[in-house]
Amino acid sequence: MWLVGTAGAHAGPWEDGMVAYNRGDYVPAIRLFRPLAEQGNPTAQNQIGVMYRKGEGVIRSPARAFMWFSLAAKRGDAKAKAGLRGVSKTMTPGEISQAQQMAQACEASNYRACEY
Repeated sequence: MWLVGTAGAHAGPWEDGMVAYNRGDYVPAIRLFRPLAEQGNPTAQNQIGVMYRKGEGVIRSPARAFMWFSLAAKRGDAKAKAGLRGVSKTMTPGEISQAQQMAQACEASNYRACEY
């Protein structure tokens, strides 16, 4: 017996999120990226950092961008490391300290206290 209706490749949340992001539909994109980021996916964490840095689908927040870049960079994401350096240049030492505390709280809570 053959099952019908499975033709074509099935995109996952990351692919669907990138399609929405590239279309400029930032709110649906970040809704798809967040669960991945909360599962520790550094690519999704970096993308959320980019969105906070640019204010795409979220209120622009260098501190939240720093937080997400920091989490992704800790997992070895090279783009996140570059993003972290870039956003750090726009922040005061106090803002950086606050963002570091946010990242620690986020990670310590297993991504339940990530200050969206």
